[in-house]
Amino acid sequence: MPSFDVVSEVDMQEVKNAVDQASREVGTRFDFKGTDPKIELDDKGLILEGASEQKLKAIIQVLEEKMVKRGVSLKSLDYGKIEEASKGRARQRVTLVAGITDVKAKEIGKFLKASGMKIQHQIQGDQLRVQGKKRDDLQEAIAAMKDHDFGIPLQFTNFRD
Repeated sequence: MPSFDVVSEVDMQEVKNAVDQASREVGTRFDFKGTDPKIELDDKGLILEGASEQKLKAIIQVLEEKMVKRGVSLKSLDYGKIEEASKGRARQRVTLVAGITDVKAKEIGKFLKASGMKIQHQIQGDQLRVQGKKRDDLQEAIAAMKDHDFGIPLQFTNFRD
């Protein structure tokens, strides 16, 4: 029986490259001179720091540009609230969202059932396995999921005939 897996992953190497490019750009741009902007990557996500909220928003814009160029979906970035750092600076934590939560998996499952396609699905940890009798049904399901916005980036892997 043909099947495929629906996953939500983030390529950490591409994120690291995008962070490096963005930090180099904000370090050399004229509008950031003397403000000491920071973009740091740690195990929980990103920490952005700027001289003010406006500078922080400019840093976010540069970071998002680099992420898109590197092929990292912006849906995988979850922005926290802007906090006040030392000396009147602004700081914001950005969490990287990877994996499909149970709530999202159930939402995707309801969407697939409501579509009326002849397929079955089952939740397996942080991914979803979709099975059908025909390959065409699975391709139709992939197309339908790509058209619908679930709020997380979806990848379709392990397609077996």
